[in-house]
Amino acid sequence: MKKIFYSILLVSAVSLSAQGKKFFKSGEVQLQNPVEKINLRYANDLPFVQVNINGKSYNFLFDTGAPTVISTAVYTELGLEKKHKGKVKDSQKNKQEQIFTILPEMIVDKAIFKDVGVVVMDFSVSELSCFKIDGILGANQMAKLFWKINYAENSLEASKDLARFNPADYDIVIPFSPRPQKTPVVETDLQGEKIDLTFDTGFSGRLKIADNAYNAQKALKSVEVYGTNSVGAYGAGKPAPGYIFRTASLSLGNKNFSNEIIATGNASLIGNDFFKNFIFILDWSGNKIYMKRIRNEPAKLESFGFGYRFIDARPTVAFVFREENFPLKVGDSIISINDINLDGLDKDGACHYFLNRVENGKNAINLKIKRDGKEMQVKLEKKEFLGIGV
Repeated sequence: MKKIFYSILLVSAVSLSAQGKKFFKSGEVQLQNPVEKINLRYANDLPFVQVNINGKSYNFLFDTGAPTVISTAVYTELGLEKKHKGKVKDSQKNKQEQIFTILPEMIVDKAIFKDVGVVVMDFSVSELSCFKIDGILGANQMAKLFWKINYAENSLEASKDLARFNPADYDIVIPFSPRPQKTPVVETDLQGEKIDLTFDTGFSGRLKIADNAYNAQKALKSVEVYGTNSVGAYGAGKPAPGYIFRTASLSLGNKNFSNEIIATGNASLIGNDFFKNFIFILDWSGNKIYMKRIRNEPAKLESFGFGYRFIDARPTVAFVFREENFPLKVGDSIISINDINLDGLDKDGACHYFLNRVENGKNAINLKIKRDGKEMQVKLEKKEFLGIGV
């Protein structure tokens, strides 16, 4: 589990009226071929597609955990008409009222979507702006087709005929229940408890459960943590205590997974650090996900024991493992890592180091930090936590 910090991005529509639920059923799709190959770029543990609207290309996140969304900039450019307003909640349980509208046409390679219901949102919030996202191709739009995804090969295919993807060749079958905006929710049996997980391609992490679902007595091993380990559409949540733990068994559909590593947080999710080891098919007609393993990477937690955010372009410690005598605290300002100056960055510089972390691929790092006006030097070595037999 290389990805503890950050987890990006969950947007879930809530408080939907009857009108809102009907809204997410709108639209239709036309394909030119029985199977359409769709451009996919898997980067920074997230899947992106290029879409065409009114002859202009835009960068959209391919996100099963959200409805289809367009940015306020795109909404303004197109001069679209507001249909209604409704509450939208992000992964940190922050809510805002947003405009809902109808997008007349969106072309994704040779797939033409017409009259799709979309939410209008501002993507300039916090670090999310670094991804330069113009919108989200969400679950309500995906549900009109069958999809086959393979992150390892940047492969995404769409069809109106499930048989084209030979689902009988996939040994893992996971039923799901769709939310009103069509987001798939799968059930797992964890530590003897039934837990609903959002099947979320907009979540860059592996597995997360809500804090109140954690049972310390049933975890094989655990690490206590503190801080903020994810960011949503409206920014990060408040620092809070939590755990990262290894579990003996976790079931999904007809398959049992052993020795998985799970973090606690504001929501229960399964994401891309898990999905990347599989080819998977999304089937909203039968409400099933078909999966076939393509590589076997055991869940592993290696970390320097902290994570940081760029707050107003300043790198700030936001997440720490609660180890005895650990030298960093939430709120510490990072001046440099390995003599690379991170102080006084502009927005572009902060985005560069947010997406291209200085510590990536390193086994040891030297930090210069500032706390209460005083500068300190700290050396950290990467360690494996929750190792089997350790």
